[in-house]
Amino acid sequence: MDLEQTYKLIGILAGIVFLYTLIAKRVENSFISGPIVYVAIGLILGTKGLNVVGELTEANDLRFLADITLALILFSDAAHSNITVLKQKLFYPKRMLLIGLPGAILLGFAVAAVLFDVLSILEAAILGTILGATDAALGKAVITNQKVPAEIREGLNVESGLNDGLCVPVLLLLLAVATSHSHEALSTLETLAVFVEELGIGLIVGLSMAYLGATLLKWSADSIGLSEVWVQLTVGAIALCCFGVTQTLHGSGYVASFAGGLLFGYLANKHTHELVLPTESIAELLAMLTWMLFGAAVVGEIYGEFTISMLVYALLSLTFVRMLPIYLSYWGTNVAPAERLFMGWFGPRGLASIVFTIILLDANLENGDFVALTVALTVLASLILHGITAKPFANLISQVNKDS
Repeated sequence: MDLEQTYKLIGILAGIVFLYTLIAKRVENSFISGPIVYVAIGLILGTKGLNVVGELTEANDLRFLADITLALILFSDAAHSNITVLKQKLFYPKRMLLIGLPGAILLGFAVAAVLFDVLSILEAAILGTILGATDAALGKAVITNQKVPAEIREGLNVESGLNDGLCVPVLLLLLAVATSHSHEALSTLETLAVFVEELGIGLIVGLSMAYLGATLLKWSADSIGLSEVWVQLTVGAIALCCFGVTQTLHGSGYVASFAGGLLFGYLANKHTHELVLPTESIAELLAMLTWMLFGAAVVGEIYGEFTISMLVYALLSLTFVRMLPIYLSYWGTNVAPAERLFMGWFGPRGLASIVFTIILLDANLENGDFVALTVALTVLASLILHGITAKPFANLISQVNKDS
């Protein structure tokens, strides 16, 4: 792309961002979610539309945007968590992560193995793992909706914040086995070591960076004062530092971002909202650009290549594969069936699955393109279905909660 085309693209994107800010409030209050609008704009700008984005977009562009967007969203969402509610109702996310997530991955693998005879056992397992992670960005409409009971919001927030980090080592292990010529499985001890390393580094770096950042921020505010302009960049800088340092050390940057956000929000206390707000705005902008890029570079290019079996799997992944393990994870508790179904349904697939798919494509698996198409269709279906049901289902669970 030459300089003139670059300026043209910047002008168009900036204009679109400005126009969207004028109607953002109306969109948020409607049944259509922002990401649906963004993907539609991306389709219009892509090669199947006006060809403004053209073929310049590469997979790494999308991964980079998705990565830093997730880092900012995870950190800011975690910072807003209600620690009091979380302490009292910790079993909500604990059961979803320790029982629901493994169950969803295994069930997703089993359904893929039965439905797709073209995939090997390992490739079916990889597909189940990629779609095991839920998306904090797409789930935001529910997590921030005050009509939804607090324990459900906090449970879904923590689940979406940590499950992608838990899926990363599993995905990397499966890819390592699938791409090895000998296909020798790693030992249980090696598998556990990689898993613990990813999580441990993420937790240590995330908590350390957040503590250091919050401490220095308080010291500066108390002793020399903070710049009204530059203080707006502090939280975003801490979040990206958590993510970047952890990834460099081969840990889970997603876990680091979420854990760091939890601690920062606790330490910042009553100042959390004003400190985090600018970072949320940046994250929303990056999310908008990411989904537009997804619409232009992915949806527009693979439209028409989907099969009926892919669509069936996508719908099963969003319903049966996700909802049954989450429902069963609360077996023996007093969590109402309606709440179990609600939490099972709101497991949207999005940015994390996109990043995992790019990692998959880099591994050059034999049927990697088939898996990528299935993931893309599932993310697109999730984008639409979870987007249009967020508000009505939130109202419904609120009413059910009041009547019970």
